[in-house]
Amino acid sequence: MKRFLMILVTVFGLWGCSSVNIDDYRAEQPVLELRDYFNGTLDAWGMFQDRSGKVVKRFHVLIEASWQGEVGTLDERFTYSDGSTQRRVWTITRLGPGRYSGRADDVVGEASGEAAGNALRWRYVLALPVDGKVYNVDFDDWMFLMDDNVMLNRSLMSKFGFRLGEVTLSFVKREGG
Repeated sequence: MKRFLMILVTVFGLWGCSSVNIDDYRAEQPVLELRDYFNGTLDAWGMFQDRSGKVVKRFHVLIEASWQGEVGTLDERFTYSDGSTQRRVWTITRLGPGRYSGRADDVVGEASGEAAGNALRWRYVLALPVDGKVYNVDFDDWMFLMDDNVMLNRSLMSKFGFRLGEVTLSFVKREGG
């Protein structure tokens, strides 16, 4: 009986470790095509919550996006609730159907993206400055296209497998942009 309980606990434990797969969203509509959505001017509003759930920072991002063939540029200008500003310029390359890579000055190495249906999973390591030090933090972004103009983004931040916090964003495509 003791052995049976150990097996049962192990099986349920492994189920708890399973993660969501991008293919779970393959049939969802509308289909997210990065070259279409991230093209023109977009606004995004977001917040960072620490691991307790407390909102630590709020921000607005103005994004100018354009593509030349399979390579896109996202010029992001952040304005934080404390008045500070930041700029990140992404260079995104479409590698094939539903596969992307990306680079930015504060991204360590290369970001990796997979898209299916209305979803994009974007993973990367960000060099994050905090109180005069720089920490390499893992980001696991999930973006979901809601309609032609709105996309929601949830990013989990971690270090050494420990959850540090979460970033939530709402992207809105400007009229004519």
